Amino acid sequence: MAPLLCRFQQAHPSVSIDLHLNDRKVDIVEEGFDIALRIGHLKSSSLIARFIAPVRLVMCASPAYLARQGTPLRLEDLKHHRYLRYSYIEDNASLPAHQWLRATGREPGGDMISNNGEVLVQAAIEGAGIAIQPTFIAGEAIAAGKLRVILPEYEPEVMGLYAVYAHRKLLASKVRCFIDFMAGYFGDPPYWDHFERENRQEP
Repeated sequence: MAPLLCRFQQAHPSVSIDLHLNDRKVDIVEEGFDIALRIGHLKSSSLIARFIAPVRLVMCASPAYLARQGTPLRLEDLKHHRYLRYSYIEDNASLPAHQWLRATGREPGGDMISNNGEVLVQAAIEGAGIAIQPTFIAGEAIAAGKLRVILPEYEPEVMGLYAVYAHRKLLASKVRCFIDFMAGYFGDPPYWDHFERENRQEP
């Protein structure tokens, strides 16, 4: 976000920005936000959503962790592994790996739960367990060999990054300008997926 915001202000120096970083779902009208950025499969609402970029989730762990605990070859193997769980992750059928990792009676326990994906990715790099995280957070570590993608055949359906805002008739010109600036900014595919693709092509 920082480079995007800085470049936007360079192009529009009179616009002030007040950025709040929070993974909870805010009420943009009640709380006075012009725009919210949301990731997922959006449900219908009275708000307007503009697609910004695709977001992929991958399951990954460090080479050291996999050497110590073994590399899962089937979903059932996940019940023997530690889970670095994102606390806002949804329970749905599109994430079968998540269901196995948190299954009742699984072992060995000692999971870590956090509402911050960067903390969980760093914990995975340190060898603490398996994380399911978007490639915009994990991609650089995957490209550097600090993390390995496991069970890629169970990668869930691609989600989207959306700019969500109130009705167009009430949209301030500065807000519309920022949304237009974001559209296409991250590339297609987005630059964070270049990291993961390059890693997969290595012999």
